[in-house]
Amino acid sequence: QVQLVESGGGLVQPGGSLRLSCAASRFTLDYYAIGWFRQAPGKEREGVSCISSSDGSTYYADSVKGRFTISRDHAKNTVYLQMNSLKPEDTAVYYCAAAQPRVDVACIEDGFVSWGQGTQVTVSS
Repeated sequence: QVQLVESGGGLVQPGGSLRLSCAASRFTLDYYAIGWFRQAPGKEREGVSCISSSDGSTYYADSVKGRFTISRDHAKNTVYLQMNSLKPEDTAVYYCAAAQPRVDVACIEDGFVSWGQGTQVTVSS
């Protein structure tokens, strides 16, 4: 399985921005569909955004469309989630996950087999 490490979480005021990073060592993330998921206290984990391994197509949950952007940096072997116009309801632990290599899946938990440890995002004034 791919070992993934998230970073970039923190405390931010409403309307602010954060950029989350998902990095891997020993594996080239280009070959993997990558997803960002989040879990708020008392809620189920939900898919926020995903990027395919084949053509770079992206998915965004309705709640983050127009505010979040997922992207790859091939040279740094990293996938980013740029989060703008953050709202208190975005507060959650954010996880990145990888599917099986060269397999594109829907942006739901079941399709992803390798998970990072999570990074906390808190949006509060």
